[in-house]
Amino acid sequence: MRFAFGKNWRSFLSVINERRIHEAERALLASLDRENMTGMRVLDIGSGSGLSSLAMRRLGARVVSFDYDADSVACTSELRRRFDGESDDWLVLQGSVLDPEFMTALGKFDLVYAWGVLHHTGSMWVALDLAQRRVAPGGQLLIALYNDQGWRSKLWWHIKHFYCGGRIGRVAVCAVFYPLFALYAVALDLRRLKLPGAHMREYARRRGMSLVHDWRDWLGGFPFEVARPVDVVERLDKTGFTLRHKALTRGWGCNEFTLVKSANFDGH
Repeated sequence: MRFAFGKNWRSFLSVINERRIHEAERALLASLDRENMTGMRVLDIGSGSGLSSLAMRRLGARVVSFDYDADSVACTSELRRRFDGESDDWLVLQGSVLDPEFMTALGKFDLVYAWGVLHHTGSMWVALDLAQRRVAPGGQLLIALYNDQGWRSKLWWHIKHFYCGGRIGRVAVCAVFYPLFALYAVALDLRRLKLPGAHMREYARRRGMSLVHDWRDWLGGFPFEVARPVDVVERLDKTGFTLRHKALTRGWGCNEFTLVKSANFDGH
C-alpha cells in the first residue's frame, strides 16, 4: 500500500516558477552553509517533483536524480527538459534506495540528499544505511526524517493507512483535515496580526514548496516511519559522520540533519 506521490507532484509542476526555484536554492545553500554548489557531484534520492534537483543544477552541481515512483521520475524529467535543456550534467533515473546493487552502481557523491524520502520506503533504517554509503569521504549527507511523537505518530500511521486504503478513506480524511489545516493557518495569521493567507504565502518561501500539495503529501504519505533525532545522529556517528547542522521541529514535521563524513573513514 503506497501513496501516489508522483501524481501529487505532477499537479505541483504547474505552480513552479522562478520565485519557487530561487527559494529552493536559498534553502539548500543555508543547509549546506555554502555560497554555491559549483563542481559538486550530487545524488538526489527520491527526487519527487524535481525542484531540489533543478535548484542544485542552477547552483552549479552535477546531479543524479532518481525516484521509485514512475510519475515522480516523469516530473523530474520534465523539469530537466523545461529548465536545463537535456543537460549531460543532470541524469534522471528510476530506481529504489532499497536496492543495494542499484545504489552501489551509482558511485560516490560529494552530497547525498534525501529530504522527506527515506521514511516513506517501508524500511527507513535500511534506506538510511544504503544512502550514507554513497557519500564520498569528506562529503555531506543532507536528510530530513519525520519526528517521532510517540502515540501521536502511531495515530497518524493509522490515518495515513486509512487514506491509502481506497477512495472512501481519501475523501473522509481530506474532508476532516483540510478544513482543520486551513483554520490552523488562519489562526496563525491572526495570532501574528497578519492578513489571512499570509501563512500560505510564507510557506512557499520555505524551500519553494506548496502548502496544499504538502498537506496532501502529509495526509497520504504511506509507508510512514518516524525517528528520534538522537537515534539518527548516533547511527550515523558509527559510520563516520559528524553532525554539522540540525533543524528540529517540535511537532509532526521533519527534522533536518546536515552531516559530514570523515575524510579518513575507511568503512562502507
